Amino acid sequence: MSSTHVSTKNPAVIAGLSTLDRFLPVWIGAAMVAGLLLGRWVPGLNTALEAVKIGEISLPIALGLLLMMYPVLAKVRYDRLDTVTGDRRLLLSSLVLNWVVGPALMFALAWALLPDLPEYRTGLIIVGLARCIAMVLIWNDLACGNREAAAVLVALNSIFQVIAFGLLGWFYLELLPGWLGLSQSTLDVSAWDIAQYVLIFLGIPLAAGYLSRKLGERARGREWYETRFLPKIGPIALYGLLFTIVILFALQGHTISERPLDVARIALPLLAYFFLMWGGSFLAGRAIGLPYDRTTTLAFTAAGNNFELAIAVAVGVFGVTSGQALAGVVGPLIEVPVLVALVYVSLWGRKMFKEPVDA
Repeated sequence: MSSTHVSTKNPAVIAGLSTLDRFLPVWIGAAMVAGLLLGRWVPGLNTALEAVKIGEISLPIALGLLLMMYPVLAKVRYDRLDTVTGDRRLLLSSLVLNWVVGPALMFALAWALLPDLPEYRTGLIIVGLARCIAMVLIWNDLACGNREAAAVLVALNSIFQVIAFGLLGWFYLELLPGWLGLSQSTLDVSAWDIAQYVLIFLGIPLAAGYLSRKLGERARGREWYETRFLPKIGPIALYGLLFTIVILFALQGHTISERPLDVARIALPLLAYFFLMWGGSFLAGRAIGLPYDRTTTLAFTAAGNNFELAIAVAVGVFGVTSGQALAGVVGPLIEVPVLVALVYVSLWGRKMFKEPVDA
C-alpha cells in the first residue's frame, strides 16, 4: 500500500492517501459482501479450497496472506536500525507496550467480554500477540509521525515476533489460564508448530522484503527503488488483503449471517483495545518527553496489530471456518476506521507539544 506524507498544515488528512488507500474501508466492506455472496452461490467452495494445501492452509489463502505482507516489508529501511536503538526511551517504551502491555490487555479484554465464547476469545488473544508490521505505516505517516522510527520499530517487531510469538501463544493460551484457574485452550499443535506458521508467513515475506531492498538498491540505486519499484508493488498488499477477506468471509458467511451478535461482541473488545492502547501510549510518550513525531509513532505502532499474521495462525492451527479465524477477519474491519479517526485525534493533540512539527 502506498503511504504519502501529509503536511501538518493541510487539514484534509485523508486527501494524502492514494485513491486505493483513501477508500480502504469501502473496499474492505465490498470484499466482505462479495465473500458472503460467493459463499452463498458456491456451496462447494470449501472443498475446492481444501484441495490444494501448504501444510494445513489452502494455497489461495496462503498466497493472499503472503502478498499482504511482502510490499510493506520491502519498504523498511533495514540500514537505519541504529537510528532508533540509540533512542532508549522510544525503544524500551515500544518493547514494553508491544510485548507486555498489548498482549496482556487483549487477554484481559477477551476474558472479560467474551467469557462464554472460547473460540472468539482465543482468536482475539492471538490478535493481541500479533504486533504491528503493516497498515500502521500508513496511519503513522498521515499523522505526521516519524517515518524512519516507524520503519525501524516495524522491522524490530517483525524480527522479535518470529522469536516470541510461539512462546507468548503458549503462555497466554495455556500457562496463564491454568495459573488463574481459567479454562485453557486446547491446541492440537505445540508452541513450535505455531512458531512454524510465523516463520512461514512472516519470515518469508520479511526475507523477501530485505533482499528486494538490498538487491534493488545495489542494482538500480535507492532513488529508483524508492520512486519506481515500491510504488509499483505497493497495491499488491491491498489486493492480497481484499482477496483474503473475500475467501474468509465466503467460508464464514453462515456464521456471520446466523450469529451477527457474536460478530458485534468480537468488535467490542477490539474497540476497547485500540482506544486504550493508542491513548495510553500517546500519553506515555508525552510523559517521558518524546517529541510529537516519535510519540505518534509510539502510539500507532503500539495500537496496531498484524491481522494478516493472526489470520494465518488461526487458519493454520484451528481451520479456515473456525471461530478463531472469524475473530481475526473482524479485526481489520474495526481497525481501519478506528485508526483513521485516531489520525485526526493525533493531529489535534499536537498542541500538547511545544516543538514544531515537520511538514
